[in-house]
Amino acid sequence: MNLSYYNLHKKIKLTVMICLLAITGTFAQEGPAMKWFNEPSKSEGNAAKLTFTVDPGTDYWQVTHYGFKRDNGPFYYQEMAGNFEASVKVTGSYRELFHQAGLMVRIDEKNWIKTGIEFVDGVQNISAVVTRDVSDWSVVPRHNSTKSVWLKLLRKGNYVEIKYSFDGEKYDMLRLAYFPPDQKVQIGVVAAAPGKQSFPVTFENFKVEAVK
Repeated sequence: MNLSYYNLHKKIKLTVMICLLAITGTFAQEGPAMKWFNEPSKSEGNAAKLTFTVDPGTDYWQVTHYGFKRDNGPFYYQEMAGNFEASVKVTGSYRELFHQAGLMVRIDEKNWIKTGIEFVDGVQNISAVVTRDVSDWSVVPRHNSTKSVWLKLLRKGNYVEIKYSFDGEKYDMLRLAYFPPDQKVQIGVVAAAPGKQSFPVTFENFKVEAVK
């Protein structure tokens, strides 16, 4: 075997190995790093499928009506600039008043939006809380509960648009709200259990995609 043939043979083998590794995902690019804010005591998984137990005494709220401030719910997020759409499937075993789970976009404790399920009067209501110094609350009352809910949160320019679905195909708009533009934000999945009982929740297929 001459030297030129040997080198060509090595290059072919290396190319084949790289292709195989890329196919199996070894060289696949990973998404932006996910971080915890208020990490729960029990959790497993990643953005593709994340399950954790929501500890009691956790919530997000600023002042309005109740007079208190809470900023301690588990929040698993990535940082994102510009326009984007985030989506996720949420399945929770809600048991107590105000058990909640969904998506959150956040700048700091005084500028954030959360949306998803909030357990009220024994059913899973679709909910959104918009906070700019103080919180407001929007809710779609329901009379039954579903196993899962799908959520989409579009951040574009100076607004956030929230949509929800019960089958992952047909989406209805819940809320259109102002949100400060031109700032890097945290976007991810959030849950809280303001009362005395914990509950398990699973998030599936969380993804964030840039949009024009």
